[in-house]
Amino acid sequence: MKVGFIQTLKNIWSLKELRDKILFTLGIILVYRFASYISLPAINKAEVGSLLEQYRNQGGGGQGAGLLGLLSSFTGGAFSRASIMALGIMPYISASIIVQLMGMAIPYLQKLQKDGESGRNTLNQITRWLTIAVCLVQAPSYLTSITQYFLPYNQFAQAYYVDPNTFMFWFPSIVILVAGSLFAMWLGEKITDKGIGNGISILIMVGILADFPAAFLQEFSTQTGKGGLGNVMILVEVLFWMLVVLLAIVLSVVVRKIPIQYVSRAHARGGATRNLTQGARQWIPLKVNAAGVMPIIFAQALMFVPGLLTNIDETNQFFAGFKNVFSWQYNVLFAILIIIFTFFYTAITIPVNQMADDLKKNGGLIPKVRPGKDTADYLDDILSKITLPGSIFLAIFAVLPALVYGSLVQTDRFALFFGGTSLLIMVGVIMDTVQQINTYLLNHHYDGLTQSKLSRTTGL
Repeated sequence: MKVGFIQTLKNIWSLKELRDKILFTLGIILVYRFASYISLPAINKAEVGSLLEQYRNQGGGGQGAGLLGLLSSFTGGAFSRASIMALGIMPYISASIIVQLMGMAIPYLQKLQKDGESGRNTLNQITRWLTIAVCLVQAPSYLTSITQYFLPYNQFAQAYYVDPNTFMFWFPSIVILVAGSLFAMWLGEKITDKGIGNGISILIMVGILADFPAAFLQEFSTQTGKGGLGNVMILVEVLFWMLVVLLAIVLSVVVRKIPIQYVSRAHARGGATRNLTQGARQWIPLKVNAAGVMPIIFAQALMFVPGLLTNIDETNQFFAGFKNVFSWQYNVLFAILIIIFTFFYTAITIPVNQMADDLKKNGGLIPKVRPGKDTADYLDDILSKITLPGSIFLAIFAVLPALVYGSLVQTDRFALFFGGTSLLIMVGVIMDTVQQINTYLLNHHYDGLTQSKLSRTTGL
């Protein structure tokens, strides 16, 4: 198996087109990571350190550190470093969500969704302009959080090169933050066009993975500091994490196969014609988690809204819970949103009526099901039955960090990798990228990264 994997890597490197795409993607990732370390010109990075650590030192670790840490993980720590890329790719994600939701209510957007390539280009342009609008809202909010909560000017005057109460601080900083987010969007689109995988998802994954080594080392030092039992617990954590990763992969690939048969017209002797059903049976694979990680991303983007309710009534403990990613309030609402978005996204991405029409036009049928409307109803019924358990399992994975934090895992940074948004995004993006690489290899008659057992044993 080791030899087969090495041979696969050689095959990847031997394909110039695939090699160029991978190298281009890695180059864009390096640019993105480098930009995340460039701080805003008005802020003294040497004095700031990590905004999140400042927040924890001020007693904010209980309520908001988890939520802010999650946001920071999506940007690869740029949020905590007051970087020019602090907003990251999330404004683009928020704009995409808004456009897709409006597509259900606005006829013009519905028409664009059905217009093929030209419609998609127009929708992309609308999303880009909406991204700028979202940035213009989020940038002042981010700067307000820095100047009022993380680094109040009266306490941390040395952290500012420019007085944060002046126009010369706000205007250039807002322009730079908006430009940084648009630059991240452009990098993601370039990966999609000329690289390998979905660019936006890859940038999110890279930001998440960037914090994994530091999070594990923090957890390792915390557990081993306890002595003998701590050493055992860190081993248990690693094994459990590997199990969770395995289950996440299973959730990503498991499908329900719907058998189909194709009817062909054949000439019988004597010139008569009759319908013959082909002996070879084919399948329609319906994924249990057809929506992938999109419900997680959609729900996560909206989960920052309830936390704003705290500003209405700061004494209300119920609302305050929404600012803590490990609270029951946050996780119950998070799970409900994931289930809703899973059904919603599955419904708009898997057109059962079109599938039924295509089967009918091509002479295909599902055994014991009439073509046309009955086939569409049958596919919709099957899809609903498998989407429900899929959405529930997805929600369980999303709230798993809250379940293990404190009981098994001792640090919030490492707990976020036990299921949740971080792990599912990583697994989903990696599986999608590997699938694209496999497609290139198979098209050139090579074994993919996921070789079959037969090919490994026969040496083919």
